[in-house]
Amino acid sequence: MFKRIPFDKINWKTSLFLIGTLLLTLTAVPLYIWHFGLDWFQAAFFCLMVACTGFSITLGYHRLFSHLTFKAHWSVRLFTLIFGAAAFENSVLMWACEHRRHHKHVDQEEDPYDISKGFFHAHIGWLLFKLQPDPPYDNVLDLQRDRLVMLQHRHVHLLAILVSFVMPTLVGWAWGGAVAALGSFLLAGVARVVFVQHCTFFINSACHTLGERPYSSKCSARDSWLLALFTFGEGYHNYHHEFQHDYRNGVKPWQFDPTKWIIWTLNKLGLAESLRRVPAQKILLAELAETQRKVQSKLTSVEPASALHEMLEAAYARLQEVSNSWSHYKEAEMEITREMLLELRREVRMAIAELRQIGALA
Repeated sequence: MFKRIPFDKINWKTSLFLIGTLLLTLTAVPLYIWHFGLDWFQAAFFCLMVACTGFSITLGYHRLFSHLTFKAHWSVRLFTLIFGAAAFENSVLMWACEHRRHHKHVDQEEDPYDISKGFFHAHIGWLLFKLQPDPPYDNVLDLQRDRLVMLQHRHVHLLAILVSFVMPTLVGWAWGGAVAALGSFLLAGVARVVFVQHCTFFINSACHTLGERPYSSKCSARDSWLLALFTFGEGYHNYHHEFQHDYRNGVKPWQFDPTKWIIWTLNKLGLAESLRRVPAQKILLAELAETQRKVQSKLTSVEPASALHEMLEAAYARLQEVSNSWSHYKEAEMEITREMLLELRREVRMAIAELRQIGALA
């Protein structure tokens, strides 16, 4: 088994950190809780640090810096750069560079965390093994002109250690002495780093494996409401890959996307502006086109004389009729009213519901 491991390609520094923090979380953290218990301070401090570092990745590293989905006040940018460093996911320059490459080359050889190379590779293997040379940063020239971004890039490791480990230890000491300091180091420091990192990693692995593809089947990205719960709304990954410049991932009102809600709140407070949104019509038409494609694909695999085939043909005809109507409006350059948009939404939702009932979209 060990002969198959490419030891010459192991990224030793990163591997030792990822494995070491995981081992501490699985051993030292339970031992601490066993001996000293878990009080409200340690639990609250852990949750606070998860929120600060987690949202700094989803709101800052991802939607603000990587995709430029909105513009933020310098204080918001500074906060996400400081606490983003504490997630130990490298600098925002490196993170955005790799993430933009992922979107450009998704599911291809140039994709840094290509799911076609396996779940383990996409989740953490690409970090443990250095299979590709360092990126040339030619796709983040805009970020290289940002002084705050470059300052963080130069001092990211020092920032990470100070904010992730030194600061929690000092806060714990101030709260309750040596025992509280050790607890804060282990829980708000080490365990929190592991938790936030693997939440991020699951976007690269699980969200390209599990879930639905309601907007596009062009790539492996999927929507998962379950993963959205643990990733501050990032689980709606199929939508994100289809409309990567939208500041929202959970675009529907009922979808759990706290990152979207925070950006919206920052906008109302004057701390964020130029929020980019994909028009509702475009989103619905993407759903319609993808539903048509799935029905068409299903038709070819169902026996022509069967009742299911007849139902699928009827559903496809309705979808085609809706699609043709909207093509007509577009070609005639007619104004799309709110009522027309609501009617399209109703048609698409009804079609999807009916197709799910007969198992066409399973």
